[in-house]
Amino acid sequence: MVVVSTREFRQNLKKYLDLIDKNERVVIQRGNDKVYEITNTVKNDRFFDDPAIQERISKSIQSHNEGKTVKVTDDQLKELLGL
Repeated sequence: MVVVSTREFRQNLKKYLDLIDKNERVVIQRGNDKVYEITNTVKNDRFFDDPAIQERISKSIQSHNEGKTVKVTDDQLKELLGL
């Protein structure tokens, strides 16, 4: 993982994008309280192109924010996954 300032990232954009292309994690620190991570995506990524998936993700986030979640124990998760 590489952590850089916004200035460093701007000045060496190609360098950091090349690292990201090699699956290196690049984190950008902005000020004292903001952190960003940039990831690469492939063209025609179904999660970015499919409106139905985006809608499902949005609804799931909304349900979580409304407290409509269920806690699952480790044993329940293993059973669900067939482990």
